[in-house]
Amino acid sequence: MTKLSAYGFAFAACFGTMAMLANSNGKVIATASVEARYAADGAFRDGLYLGKLAAADGQPPRIAIGRWNTEQDRAMFSAGYHRGYDDAFTDHAFTDQ
Repeated sequence: MTKLSAYGFAFAACFGTMAMLANSNGKVIATASVEARYAADGAFRDGLYLGKLAAADGQPPRIAIGRWNTEQDRAMFSAGYHRGYDDAFTDHAFTDQ
């Protein structure tokens, strides 16, 4: 009976470890998939570029969402602009030190 318990415990430990590893990999894949979607979206890339330019020129953030027709595109442009604007300041702060 003790051999059966030992095998059961070993099986449960292996199965639990596999389940935890599979769960952590799912989060990494989901994050990569979101980033890939952003990289493929023209409105996001446009906002990212214009946000970086505005930050490099020292301009205050002005998001021109009127250049995009749909609400989805406007939201993606805004998200890209914010990321580009914020990243430009973050990158600049680390290179000055």
